[in-house]
Amino acid sequence: METRYPYPLLNPPAFRWRRPDPLPADPKVHEWIQCLDEEKASSFDWSEVDVTLLGVPLSRSSLSASGASETPDALRRAWKGFTTYNLDEEVDLTSLRVVDLGDVKQHVTDIPACHRNITEAMVAMRTHHPHALPLVMGGDHSITAMLAKGWKQAHPEERIGILQLDTHFDLRSLEDFGPTNGTPIRNLIESGTLRGEDVYNIGLHGFFNARSLKEYADQAGVHYVTLKEARKRGVNVVVREALAHLEQQVDTIYLTVDMDVLDIGVGPGAPAATPGGMRTDELFEAVRIAGTHPQVKAMDLVCLDPLRDVREATVKAGVHVMLSFLTGRIQRTTA
Repeated sequence: METRYPYPLLNPPAFRWRRPDPLPADPKVHEWIQCLDEEKASSFDWSEVDVTLLGVPLSRSSLSASGASETPDALRRAWKGFTTYNLDEEVDLTSLRVVDLGDVKQHVTDIPACHRNITEAMVAMRTHHPHALPLVMGGDHSITAMLAKGWKQAHPEERIGILQLDTHFDLRSLEDFGPTNGTPIRNLIESGTLRGEDVYNIGLHGFFNARSLKEYADQAGVHYVTLKEARKRGVNVVVREALAHLEQQVDTIYLTVDMDVLDIGVGPGAPAATPGGMRTDELFEAVRIAGTHPQVKAMDLVCLDPLRDVREATVKAGVHVMLSFLTGRIQRTTA
């Protein structure tokens, strides 16, 4: 087995906190999450790791100017403002062992090379520690297609479904736009990685999706619920219904959270955020519910630009999304 850190396609985190030993009685998130030491990576015991964090600092494949490449380290820096205890759910995250693997190596100009590295990194994660749940810190939304392709490559016998929380369909033409943040779901469908009927998108709204994209979604069998309809029925109800349908169809559910699903007033750091989006409490509960489902085996958080943020509002919301999902991960084992 490859012994380099922790496998060749990764770099150590550019920013890391020192983890105290022992942990304090009431640790902060930055004290709890473990970062690999480059010298100890080869002898690291992966058998007890529950969740692996992976940074994907890529924004060159974004259709609009974005600093999403800065997100992994921005999230890491923000961990210091959060405790591991979720008061709302009375859950302490320290029962999970979470390891930050670092960042996928990216090329300065070669986007296809970046995308290949992302796919291969997912394959490596499934090879080196297949029992651990990957939680990926993007990066723009193009990375979702590459990560899901990596999962399929590692598990060719599995049928994969997508639970997508997003303001957009992400079904733009690959011929016109290439593998960008506007095309990941179409990329997955047209590459045969998954079926359109195995995609559930919740959060679409307003004037931000062309009619032709809706028509493509209908032709491909994509399931979607607008935010207006989800609020009528209850966002939590719609998420549970999507999971219930997917569990009957697929082996693995991949959760992708585009931070532009948030209203621009609470998510100013998402380049494509719009008026009329989700509230933070709706998003936090949606990902917590997803985290409780045993077939949700991977998650990513994408399209957050710390350079556009205001008082870290969106970065902190992003950390809260990650921690809410991990709250659900604990609750699936204690239910």
